Amino acid sequence: MPAQIRFCDVDQFGHVNNSVYFALYDLAKTTYVKDVLGDSVDWRRMGIVVANINANFLLPVFFDDKIKIETSTVHLGNKSFTLLQRAVTEDTGEVKCECRTVMVMFDLEAKQPMQIPEEFKNTIREYEGHQIK
Repeated sequence: MPAQIRFCDVDQFGHVNNSVYFALYDLAKTTYVKDVLGDSVDWRRMGIVVANINANFLLPVFFDDKIKIETSTVHLGNKSFTLLQRAVTEDTGEVKCECRTVMVMFDLEAKQPMQIPEEFKNTIREYEGHQIK
């Protein structure tokens, strides 16, 4: 997903502030879930929540950099899955930042984590095109 860097995203050091990456990653997560699961989810009954998020800032991103956010599932558990996201320059492929997020399926009625439906797991595996741990 292409990322748009806004004027207000740049800090006093001339590069994109670290907190901005999380907003870009959130937008890419939403796009990923829509692309992968489409309309197969009843979001009134279930949701996906962030249980853990960690980022490694490797190189600075500047205002005029053309960045894309790559998102993929790297682990599928019983109730959770892990996304790997990377902020990458479009022209050179340089990885500027990597982020791992543990996402948990959540039953909104019971207000507790729930099993990831097997059909969702199969859809994710098919979308990714490779075996996921």
